[in-house]
Amino acid sequence: MFAIIQAAGWPIWPLLLASVIALALIVERFVSLQRKKILPARLYEEALQVAHQRRATPEVVNTLEQNSPLGRVLAAGLRHVVLHPHTTRDAAKEAVEEAGRRVAHQLERYLNALGTIAAVAPLLGLLGTVIGMIEIFGSQSAGGSTNPQQLAHGISIALYNTAFGLIVAIPALIAWRHFRRTVDDYVAELEHRATMYLDAILPVRHG
Repeated sequence: MFAIIQAAGWPIWPLLLASVIALALIVERFVSLQRKKILPARLYEEALQVAHQRRATPEVVNTLEQNSPLGRVLAAGLRHVVLHPHTTRDAAKEAVEEAGRRVAHQLERYLNALGTIAAVAPLLGLLGTVIGMIEIFGSQSAGGSTNPQQLAHGISIALYNTAFGLIVAIPALIAWRHFRRTVDDYVAELEHRATMYLDAILPVRHG
């Protein structure tokens, strides 16, 4: 492996750095975007029970808010209804949507960086290819003879960097698209749960 890095020349070092960053981001997002962390199984029912039994003390709401992204969205609606007993559904929905936007922003964390790596890695590989071509042309001496060693070095730079740029970009792009779809699915489900929650707790508060 080290021999390949040496043969590829200095243009491969930015690609190696990009690959390490991409791998770290993929692992971090894979761990952070687990369904059990975003949408805990029993949380919705527990939050509904708290509202129906009128046990929504500030401590209970704060605990719900710190539980998970779903907890933050539900806590925003519950807190608004508790603080404003005669609120309208539109006002409560606005409070929930504001919390939902913050949650969505948090779920999208690092995805732009991963997408940037997926887009830039092939360009870095292309840069290495261009540099390799320059090495190849530079291997031609003034008399027209060719320096085989310099020619081989230029070809190595061109091919290794092109290949490594694609090796970094393809998994990064696949991961970015996967996480992008996962976040979109989570946001849609959070919106659905929040709507159901408001429909369930507002009549209780007005009853």
